[in-house]
Amino acid sequence: MAQTTERYGEWPLVRLMTEVVGSGHKSADDMTRAQAREAFRRILDGEPDDTTLGAFWLANRWKRNTPEELGAYVDTMAADVEQAAPDCDPVDCGANYDGKGRTAILGVAAGLVAAAAGTPVVVHSGDRVPTQKQDAYKHVLDALGVRTDLAPAESAAMTDEVGFGFYYQPNFAPTVDALANRREMMGVRTFVNTVETLANPAGASTHLGSFYHLPYAVRIIETFQQAETADVDRVLMFQGLEGYDDVRPGSTTVAEWDAGADIEDFTVETDAYGMDFEEETLGVEDVAEDSAAITEAVLAGERTDAFADAVALNAALRIYAGEGASSIEAGLDAARETIESGAAHERLAALRDY
Repeated sequence: MAQTTERYGEWPLVRLMTEVVGSGHKSADDMTRAQAREAFRRILDGEPDDTTLGAFWLANRWKRNTPEELGAYVDTMAADVEQAAPDCDPVDCGANYDGKGRTAILGVAAGLVAAAAGTPVVVHSGDRVPTQKQDAYKHVLDALGVRTDLAPAESAAMTDEVGFGFYYQPNFAPTVDALANRREMMGVRTFVNTVETLANPAGASTHLGSFYHLPYAVRIIETFQQAETADVDRVLMFQGLEGYDDVRPGSTTVAEWDAGADIEDFTVETDAYGMDFEEETLGVEDVAEDSAAITEAVLAGERTDAFADAVALNAALRIYAGEGASSIEAGLDAARETIESGAAHERLAALRDY
């Protein structure tokens, strides 16, 4: 059994369970920053046995982690992340690594459109991450014939050369990736699913993420505020389709924060932009392959349907996040212009050639 050690400290997971977090979701106490950092350090080093680790993850899920705890987890993870910053300052898109299963992933197309409009974008993911183990950014890029098994320095160079970059979790955060088997045995998401999306391997100053409910978006913004290693000073979080970083049709809530300012929120109404379609319209059978085909067709100007509208709107949000436009409307105009001019399709060709 894990014990107090000189390497870690005096809070093995068993002690944290019995004295702090393990008494249930109503009576459990929150951890201090030091306790949370020690706990995650032990986890990333593979020290706890499977039973104790599973209990700890579940206890954290029941009680819900505070921004201070999540910030401590981010700081601990940062010690293991190989960060490689490009010369440009891209928008960091932190979609859920365990992917989507019903609707198209539009972030590759949207990111390339944003890049063509002058706003560089980076995305990152693993490969079949628990619990859903569904398609993510990597799998769409693989289907497009883009090289994804990149060292972080190569990802940074890709971002500078193309305006769009992909960072692969096993290469920039190997200790987090190594938890995959233990996470899969849990059967439910853990706090690792949250913090891995905040790794920021490109050292970007702007984060774009997604949420199901507004209080979660606020918690993520407060996590960035609490994380001592986070250099992010602008965050946009929105209600994503399947929890991913694709704007859902209808009314979408967006939370926006800039350093030194309060968190604000507003709504994006897709029908206000003449986009009259439902979530089912964006459904696909094979997420990776169909998303790749949609990306190709939209950027080539061969589709002007709901998928083209959705790509343009998602690109607009990225352009606005990166302050390449003063409003979503202005970002949408820029996105449509880059698609119509062929500039976005040229970015796809450059990405394939990298």
